[in-house]
Amino acid sequence: MLRPIRKIHITSDFEKGLGKLPVNLRKLVAKRDQWFRANAMDSRLRAHPLKGELNGYWSYSVNYHLRILFRFIQKDEVIYYDLGTHEIYR
Repeated sequence: MLRPIRKIHITSDFEKGLGKLPVNLRKLVAKRDQWFRANAMDSRLRAHPLKGELNGYWSYSVNYHLRILFRFIQKDEVIYYDLGTHEIYR
């Protein structure tokens, strides 16, 4: 199912997390962001809804360890809340 994203809002937590990453990982985040904007449900991203206290939030994988925590505002608009390892879920 194709689900393009028109607009992404970014929180200060996301900006801080991105700024702490080495350049090679920032480039990888940018690449995955392109995929996400083209199709939020791209299977390579392994996007999935979260459960429990984070019900209503979603996550997608940048690589094996790095995740982006986000939420849909509308079907084509999201907020990036944070990025990091599975620790961002706590």
